[in-house]
Amino acid sequence: MGLQIGIEWLTVLMFGSLLILLMAGLPLAFVTGGLACIFLFVFGDLSLLNIVPSRVFPYMTNFQLSAIPLFIFMATMLERAGLIEQLFDVIYKFLGGLKGGLASATIIAATILAAMVGVIGATEVTMGIIALPAMLARRYNPEMACGAILAGGTLGILIPPSILAILFAVIAQQSVGELFIGAVIPGLILSGLYIIYVTSRSYINPTFGPALPLEERVTFREKLRLLKGVIAPLILVVLVLGVIFTGVATPVEAAGIGTFGALVVSALYRRLTWEAVREAALTTLKASAMVLWIIFGASIFVGFYIVNGGQQFVSETMLATGLGPYGILIMMMVILVILGMFLDWVGILLLAVPIFLPIAKSLPWDGVFGLPGVAPADVPLWFGVIYMVNMQMSFLSPPFGYALFYLKSVAPPQVSMAMIFRSAIPFLFLQAVGLALVIIFPQLILWLPRLVYG
Repeated sequence: MGLQIGIEWLTVLMFGSLLILLMAGLPLAFVTGGLACIFLFVFGDLSLLNIVPSRVFPYMTNFQLSAIPLFIFMATMLERAGLIEQLFDVIYKFLGGLKGGLASATIIAATILAAMVGVIGATEVTMGIIALPAMLARRYNPEMACGAILAGGTLGILIPPSILAILFAVIAQQSVGELFIGAVIPGLILSGLYIIYVTSRSYINPTFGPALPLEERVTFREKLRLLKGVIAPLILVVLVLGVIFTGVATPVEAAGIGTFGALVVSALYRRLTWEAVREAALTTLKASAMVLWIIFGASIFVGFYIVNGGQQFVSETMLATGLGPYGILIMMMVILVILGMFLDWVGILLLAVPIFLPIAKSLPWDGVFGLPGVAPADVPLWFGVIYMVNMQMSFLSPPFGYALFYLKSVAPPQVSMAMIFRSAIPFLFLQAVGLALVIIFPQLILWLPRLVYG
């Protein structure tokens, strides 16, 4: 029999030691898994050790998770085929005549990429290599240029086929297709907010985003000729999302179609080589293994905490604040933003969602300001998309927002880390506005899935 300890002290010990070890720079997967095993041994008994296989095995055999490596491979093959540069080039030639057109083109290209890629790192790094030098060369304000890339890149976590949505669906026992469809309108709203911001800033102060000089602009005929180069990847995106939305295929089957389509598109562009396939396979292997190890470790950690009454403790503590459902929701959102400053998105998902989602399901959501609320059956879907919108903020929030470091890794030397931090702040505010909108108007999330699934 292990040592006896109250849930309050267990909470402090578990999450305190987690924070200390992460700040020491140890990898999240092994910190959560290792701590879980230590706590199981010290505070549990022999029967509790069964948590380890019982938490890991369902993930090892979960069919829906096989969509993750397939979508990562599809993204990597499209990146290797040079499609991202071509896409940016087309949009930027179309919008170059507008003030701030290059920043808007970056955000639109990132939105389309999000629908192709679903992986934030790939979008941030590639747009950092292509779009940032192009904007700086045309005298764009460096902070606005960095901000447009940062914010556009984070859309990959929200717009389908988002890997976060697949993981959330597995953990929350939700339909992946519903989450994909529910995230479409919030994703487009955020993309629109970013474009309105960069365009209005450029028109208020033209030095922020000057229009392209006349000699660099192209004729309408030239624009149509350029479009030919991006038709194949756009058809692929429409096909992959179309088969999911119409219910013809499951997300896993759609990922298989997308992977095959990415190989075909690479062949059309004469970029399909053994070397490209090998590199894409290795990237996929590393990314998928990282995600799965974090899932295993964090799931054992949270499993032990829940078995010891952790979920009840957190729930009672939140309800005891007397804040009401929407006050508790705001508190959850603040906790998620704080976690986002220190942890990566997979870790936050595994640590927070199993505790927060049951609390959200138990509360009545009658709406705010006299607006319609959320029916109990719709709460998991609504909360899932709100959670995904919030996770975008974690990528931009200093000091450890991942997107900030992805961009810094490819930015020219004159772009300092402090400049990248400052560039993220206006876009963090816009993400908070987007988050408020989907909380106040739940129909922005629920309308499209109802339309598709009835």
